[in-house]
Amino acid sequence: MTNTDHTPLTEPVSPRETPDAAIAMLDAEGTVVGWTHAAEQLVGYSAREVVGRSAAHLLPPAEKAPSASVFAEQCRAQGGWSGTVTVRHRDGHAIRMTLRISLLWGQDAGTRWLVSVTDIGTLSSGASDEAVRESLLAHSPVGIAVYDPQLRCTWVNDAMERHDGTPRERRFGRRLRDSLPAVEAEALEVVMRQVLESGTTMVHEYRAWSSTDRRREHAFSASFFCLQDADGTALAVCSMSVDVTGNRRARERLAILSEASTRIGSTLEVMRTGQELADLAVPLLADHAVVDLMESVPFGVDPSAGTGNANGRPPVLRRAGVASVDPSILKLPWVREEVVRPFPTSLFATALRTGRSYLESVLDTCSGPWVSHDPVRTQKLRDTGVHSLMVVPIRARRCVLGLAVFGRSEESTPFQEDDLLLAEELVTRAALSLDNALQYARQRTAALTLQRDLLPHHVGGGAALDVASRYVPADMDHGVGGDWFDVIKLSGARVALVVGDVVGHGINAAATMGRLRTAVRTLADMELPPHELLAHLDDTVRRLSEEDTDAPDQLPAAVGATCLYAVYDPVTRRCTMARAGHPPPAIIDPQGHITFPDMPAGAPLGLGLGLIPFESVELELPEGTLLALYTDGLVESRDDDIDVGLDRLGAALAGSGPSLEDLCSHVIETLPTQAPADDVTLLLARTRGLEAAQVASWELPNDPAAVRIARQAAAHQLSEWGLDHLVATEQLIVSELVTNAIRYGGGPIRLRLIQHQVLTCEVSDSNPSHPRPRHPHTIDENGRGLSLIAHLSRRWGSRSATDGKVVWAEQDLPSKALAA
Repeated sequence: MTNTDHTPLTEPVSPRETPDAAIAMLDAEGTVVGWTHAAEQLVGYSAREVVGRSAAHLLPPAEKAPSASVFAEQCRAQGGWSGTVTVRHRDGHAIRMTLRISLLWGQDAGTRWLVSVTDIGTLSSGASDEAVRESLLAHSPVGIAVYDPQLRCTWVNDAMERHDGTPRERRFGRRLRDSLPAVEAEALEVVMRQVLESGTTMVHEYRAWSSTDRRREHAFSASFFCLQDADGTALAVCSMSVDVTGNRRARERLAILSEASTRIGSTLEVMRTGQELADLAVPLLADHAVVDLMESVPFGVDPSAGTGNANGRPPVLRRAGVASVDPSILKLPWVREEVVRPFPTSLFATALRTGRSYLESVLDTCSGPWVSHDPVRTQKLRDTGVHSLMVVPIRARRCVLGLAVFGRSEESTPFQEDDLLLAEELVTRAALSLDNALQYARQRTAALTLQRDLLPHHVGGGAALDVASRYVPADMDHGVGGDWFDVIKLSGARVALVVGDVVGHGINAAATMGRLRTAVRTLADMELPPHELLAHLDDTVRRLSEEDTDAPDQLPAAVGATCLYAVYDPVTRRCTMARAGHPPPAIIDPQGHITFPDMPAGAPLGLGLGLIPFESVELELPEGTLLALYTDGLVESRDDDIDVGLDRLGAALAGSGPSLEDLCSHVIETLPTQAPADDVTLLLARTRGLEAAQVASWELPNDPAAVRIARQAAAHQLSEWGLDHLVATEQLIVSELVTNAIRYGGGPIRLRLIQHQVLTCEVSDSNPSHPRPRHPHTIDENGRGLSLIAHLSRRWGSRSATDGKVVWAEQDLPSKALAA
């Protein structure tokens, strides 16, 4: 017994074939003339039992169903039939099936029927992907053609003509090469021969021009079945093809978008991102592509929310990316990094103003606004042969960053709406990368500005040193670091040189660097020896780390640093230095020999290793010795060991000339890359020595009479130096300093005058206690000496010495004395 649910057709039948669908061919009277192996597996009847018999005997209708003759007339009138049936297998069990009948036309105007049967139970329990695929295909007309063993077309349905535009009269007796491109036809015929030889079902995709859409090639999926006669011999091969252009384009779209995720935004450079977008679009989407960014974007500056200027003119753009299938075209209208000024009423300006995409499927460059607005560029565009255009604004966070323009010239198919959707997807991904780059650029600019503001704007070594410096920030990928350097003038013509490196990158590292540089300057004013200064600085770094730990809601600042601190005395020509985990300095003597002194490395600052003391070393440096202090970014890289970097630095410094600025530039040029992965800091200092005539010193007894001796000696020395106008003031300063040494000090007293950029008076004694200024009351007799010294001198202070302390005061020298 067979039950049928009749479904009249209102449009051509769209079967839901799978590779296992059972296919049978019937003649006009309903006799089976062809049978497939899949049909035998489905219902259990072999070709010998079916071919030559009426289909009505195999599938007798139910009592309420129309007779075979009436049913045949219905099929002829409607062009086919679709419905569900229940049949009994050869062994007797019932099978619920979908049955679809399609009308075929033959060369002699005869007709035949192609019957497709699929087991519903198999579909419901089969793979979900296949069921989804069939559901999609069910809405598309299916083209059917039957070919003889010589692969000549013998039967065809009406839908086949709609697929490729070939009338059925031109198909009969001909092979596929007469209706399809040679490559596609050859590939399909190979599949058809395999089907005839093996009897199995095969599926193949091919491309052809659809008669309903001649502007674009369509993709078709064809299933091939081998029809057998009663002897089981291959009688013909049946092709059932469905237009899967949408599915194929969806796969292509996903493939392009997947590739975009890896090819667009590989760096944080906006110009490179623009080029990556252009390179991806050609040739996957377009023949030509240009990417223009707002002129401020390549410099890391956000364009304003309003894309136009106040005067109504469109903004100036800069070409960031250009690609073409024809390299010669790149020399015509599109030059990378050129400045582009869109015409105010052009399509490009409109897209910038509105933020909407525009599609010109058929571009008319012979008339209309293109010619009147920009005839020069229109002619260049016409020379390229571009006939279809898409303009897509690049938007991020409600701000237009630029434009992407795509054109076709070699590809004859014009752009369609789905192409515009794909272009917008690609541009959106590029916009996200550009926005990330801009945000990073803003942060990097802020950190770099902070870094540069916190570094010294001018360094000078006074009378002790000639100095020059360079700072090179890390590349965009790694961000600004926490390197710093400083040159600090100390008392007695001495100069301190500092180079340090805070761990990490970004604005936190730059801020921490500023705090440490301030701390070093404060500690340097205390005239501490290098090892003591580093010990205090280590405490500072550890306190900063503890503060961050106590504030979990705050972003952690960079903690940990290395530092090298050196003090050079031009009077003794000796240099005292200590380091905290920092690379050693390079020392080049006047003969050009370079050494890296063997000095205790010390632990990096802030590691909690306070039990390990820092140690100072003292070196005697002849006048003209070159000191090179640097950070590890100058000598370390991912590819080379630090020894390679030290050798490179030594070789660069060996050819030192008279100009330290030129030498700094030369050393930086030897870097393996001009965009280093870490900040690079270089501080060069060439030593000077003070002449003996610039220094005068006296040993004084610890007796009140020493004050008069000191006053007379100072006056005589100033007269020899031609500084008579400073005698009165200097005598008062000497009197107070020597008096305090006699009253509060002990042991021998020493007076020293130094004439360099200032006049320095130093008085030393054996008492290690440092004087502290007080604010005496009106009736107090004591405590006014230091206040008087502070009033008379430009600055004063005290420092520890090996056998006591030194109290000093400075006076400014007149310009003539400085010139002399």
